[in-house]
Amino acid sequence: MSTKPLNIFIGYDKAETVAYHVCAHSIMMNSSVPVSITPLIYDQLPINREKDPLQSTDFTYTRFLVPYLMGYEGVGLFMDCDMLVDCDIAELFALNDPTKAVSVVKHDYIPKTKVKFLNNVQSLYPRKNWSSLMLYNAGHDDCKKLTTEVVSRETGKYLHRFEWTEAIGELDVMYNHLVGEYNNDTEAKIYHYTLGTPCFREVRCCDHSHEWHKAQAEMNSHAN
Repeated sequence: MSTKPLNIFIGYDKAETVAYHVCAHSIMMNSSVPVSITPLIYDQLPINREKDPLQSTDFTYTRFLVPYLMGYEGVGLFMDCDMLVDCDIAELFALNDPTKAVSVVKHDYIPKTKVKFLNNVQSLYPRKNWSSLMLYNAGHDDCKKLTTEVVSRETGKYLHRFEWTEAIGELDVMYNHLVGEYNNDTEAKIYHYTLGTPCFREVRCCDHSHEWHKAQAEMNSHAN
């Protein structure tokens, strides 16, 4: 019996190329089923909008094109590139609620710092980091609102605060553990280095940096 690959989309930013590849590697090495991983590279996508002064990555808005890229059908996962997966990603897909447009970890916190990686401003707004990992039901009527035109013109408030839907499912925080914002957690299954991936010198030795460096070393290794 054939198994359709799980559709996974990872935000891509040229300043964090290594982060993207480590994230993808961690998914592939832990998955029990085939996965199809797509980098969301801005210049390859049908989006046309001026860069927001508070925009810290190239995929700030491209993440909302996932339903479009899936032809508005099926289940797809978006995740920031500054993440490390330490579980079988199939178990996250198994938590999908078909009645919801999207499922997320519903963070409720105040950032500890005013500046994050590469001196980007640490903005504070409602539902912050909810959109950093989204499990989409691409065929849901609300997801169909996310056309290329809407993603190109709508405000960050409309998109990131989920004003386009009220059908938001909830995932356990272990699937989006905010490193440096939350206390160290040995039960975390997906680490999110939201203050900066350990590839940056300033956070090279942050909480859970060992896991990230280990994954990078494994990715770069070769058989003797």
